[in-house]
Amino acid sequence: MGKVSWFRTVAVVLLGGWMSSSGCSSATTAGSSATSDASAPGAGGGSGSVTDGAVVPGVDGSAPASGESLVKATSTICEYLTNPIGVDVPQPRLSWALESTERGQKQTAYQIVASTEEDTLWDTGKVVSGKQTHVAYAGKPLVSGEHVTWKVKIWDTNDRPSAWSEPAFWEMGLLAPTDWKGKWIGGVETIVTPSAPAPYLRRTFSIGKPIRSARVRVAGLGYAELYLNGKKVSDHVLDPGYTRFDRRIIYVTHDVTTAIAQGDNALGIILGNGWLNVNAADTWDFDSAPWRMTPRALAQLEIAYADGTSETVVTDEKWKLATGAVVFDGIRNGESDDGRLEKTGWSTPAYVEDASWTPALVVKSPGGVLSAQMFPPQKVVQTLATKKMTEVKPGVFLFDFGQNIAGWAELAVTGPAGTKVTMKYGEVLSPDGSLDQTNVAGIGAIKFYRAPVQTDTYILKGGAAETFEPRFAYYGFQYVEMSGYSGRPTMDSLHARVVHTAFETIGSFSSSNDLLNRIQTATQWSYQANFQSIPTDCPHREKNGWMGDAHMAGELAMLNFANGAAYTKWVRDIRDEMRPTGELPGIVPTSGWGYTNYSGPAWGSALLLVPWYLYQYNGDEQILTASYEHFKRYVDYIGTKNYLAANPPGWLGDCVMPGETTPEGVTHAGYHATDARIVAKTAELLGKTDDAQKYNALADKVKQDFLAKYFDAGTAQVAGDSQTALGAALYQGLLGDADRPRVLARLLAKIAAKNDHLDTGCLGTKYLPWVLTEGGHADLFYKIATQTDFPSWGRWMSEGATTLWESFKDEGSHNHIFLGDISAWFFRGLAGINPDPEGPGFAKIIIRPEIVGDLTFARAETRTLRGIVHSDWKIDAGNLVLSIVIPVNSTATVYVPAASQDAVTADGATFVRSESGRQVFSVGSGSYTFTAKR
Repeated sequence: MGKVSWFRTVAVVLLGGWMSSSGCSSATTAGSSATSDASAPGAGGGSGSVTDGAVVPGVDGSAPASGESLVKATSTICEYLTNPIGVDVPQPRLSWALESTERGQKQTAYQIVASTEEDTLWDTGKVVSGKQTHVAYAGKPLVSGEHVTWKVKIWDTNDRPSAWSEPAFWEMGLLAPTDWKGKWIGGVETIVTPSAPAPYLRRTFSIGKPIRSARVRVAGLGYAELYLNGKKVSDHVLDPGYTRFDRRIIYVTHDVTTAIAQGDNALGIILGNGWLNVNAADTWDFDSAPWRMTPRALAQLEIAYADGTSETVVTDEKWKLATGAVVFDGIRNGESDDGRLEKTGWSTPAYVEDASWTPALVVKSPGGVLSAQMFPPQKVVQTLATKKMTEVKPGVFLFDFGQNIAGWAELAVTGPAGTKVTMKYGEVLSPDGSLDQTNVAGIGAIKFYRAPVQTDTYILKGGAAETFEPRFAYYGFQYVEMSGYSGRPTMDSLHARVVHTAFETIGSFSSSNDLLNRIQTATQWSYQANFQSIPTDCPHREKNGWMGDAHMAGELAMLNFANGAAYTKWVRDIRDEMRPTGELPGIVPTSGWGYTNYSGPAWGSALLLVPWYLYQYNGDEQILTASYEHFKRYVDYIGTKNYLAANPPGWLGDCVMPGETTPEGVTHAGYHATDARIVAKTAELLGKTDDAQKYNALADKVKQDFLAKYFDAGTAQVAGDSQTALGAALYQGLLGDADRPRVLARLLAKIAAKNDHLDTGCLGTKYLPWVLTEGGHADLFYKIATQTDFPSWGRWMSEGATTLWESFKDEGSHNHIFLGDISAWFFRGLAGINPDPEGPGFAKIIIRPEIVGDLTFARAETRTLRGIVHSDWKIDAGNLVLSIVIPVNSTATVYVPAASQDAVTADGATFVRSESGRQVFSVGSGSYTFTAKR
């Protein structure tokens, strides 16, 4: 494989813009057989082995004479989650990683046993298969609330069985609407403008005998805080996750077994408006959303007693209602609390003041299907101290936390009752050092709101020291401007609470260039701030789930964060928003805004690209097959629009470009062709040959139409002749092989004319690193990446940025993620860690580091579902030393920059070939070091 074509296999196929339909043929075969392996054993089978789906009798899985394997099964997860409760899919998928001190180890077979206390639900016996991710449960039918413990062992390369993994579990949620026994309750049915105080709901109950387990399930909209016997039941915040409530409602399951007492108990719920009741006018029409209504809750507490009996406490008219300290909350506006109205002990059984409370009102359902929260919740993940405090004017104090974040401030204060403290949040300052909220309220002359934004107020109850933090709103900020404080605050008067969806960070990158390291850190902060149960564009001004922003950040996300469950949820949200025509909005969820404006294939392609990345990076076929009909409908819809003749009104192209513009039809064609290829590949996985041929033919036609409309074969110009236009043609596979070098040469000339700077918007900035690296010019992108004047990431860093900005021109938000794919280039380009399309989910890996510029080292690792992949290179005494780690049950192709095979020392690696200044080796699992003379 040539120097250019290897990267086209990885980058072009991986990113969706391949030139032919051959990119994942072997992956399709492997995936198909693995699926049959997972389902072959059936329910409740005894011991035995499976070969090609057939049970082989007489094999009991006992250890052979050679002894137990040194391979160990670890990191057992169910539906991407560790020991989840509230799983509402009928066949949950199980995955595990493998560890070993031996090189070249792989899994040749596995056995899973899943059981309850009373029964073995599923014993696969020995299944001859290397599949270790997304193995679908195929045992006895699961029932609501069932607690299932499972374990796995594997057989290694030498057919030695491992020890069993540590026991893991999952627990089912409610599988049928009839499992819900309660009623929706709230404070009022009619919307009050601007907003009524938050409803406080409580219910007492008594326990007279020992309990075995207790679960409480709550759908509290827009947000809910759940209390039991005076304590909040979990560390979740902004719960449950955001959806389009008239189509889907998320409920959360909590294990409260140890929180219930013998005797009297009390449940309590505080409800916030959240996205259910957006009470201030905004550009996106959420104040007139079809689901808009007052806060409400559906909950049930399920108690299983030790004697085998059970009891359920549900929401109904027996609950009592009042209001408390939360007098106003708006998701974009802020929260106002009055400490004088606090009802101390209101959620305890001893609280007697509820005699004056009124019965809760039974209200209607928002209408959506109830679905379990099968993704990480929102949490306060970190608390930051104040870095600097300044009195910007008498009695007005500016707190600087040194980091742009999403979340809120925690106030510590003492003072007279009735004292009102106001806190305004923002990310930029005025020339006089005071807070500037201009870029939060709008962009330039465009104003998005007609009300104050990002503002908290707290009225003191007086007496002892008090603390306050909002419950039902979050903000994007680095600075908080506080006024009304009693006396003079200290730096300890405010702390910043960092809030986002609580997925784990699984990736890291560092290098000898500190600027790159700072860009990487800023990218991670930006991504986390912009995942708040949905991927958002910014945590302050909009908080919207912009589709383009999400897919442009998709690959950096897969390498840095364990977010498979969160993306699975959001892709379902996209499907929920699709119109029967196949039309999609630019934001998801949406009030109805954005279908005819601010949409188009560069945005709507998130429906296909995010699942495609989940497949490539996590080996997740189900997300493709579950979305398949929606894929087809969307691609067919795009085809009804004659975008090559005229750009449909409202369809978005290369936004926030610093200079050059690109005809939208160029980028529309690229995403249309890419989407058609993804449909074709998914059809192959499903065995739908006719569909595969149809959509490959469609992709070919789009390519030919593009060439006829937008490409000048004589000059190698693409319409617009911009970096983005040229990059799109290369990246999206819209050119013939003979024209690619000519278009690349023109792109190089355009970059040279800008003194080695990019001149691209959000789309082109995604294309540029990959087409340059594919074309053998990673050194040029390194120059671009390390520039420090306009336009560049480095200029942001030189101006003190701690997150990525919306535009290289400084317009708008200072916490955006859609210019962040450079982080993926750090992993895949500089460190060289790439999933191989022939083995999705890092079953096969390509290690191909780029040794560029003045870098003396670069290292990265990412924890895949299969285990850690690590690549670390350095220049030592003039030689290149490359160290890698490959997970058990994976293999890798390693491209070592060296002039000849003789120049490379590679213990344990198998030489494959020489290729354009690189020596190619294959390795199995384990740790390897390559030393190359330079």
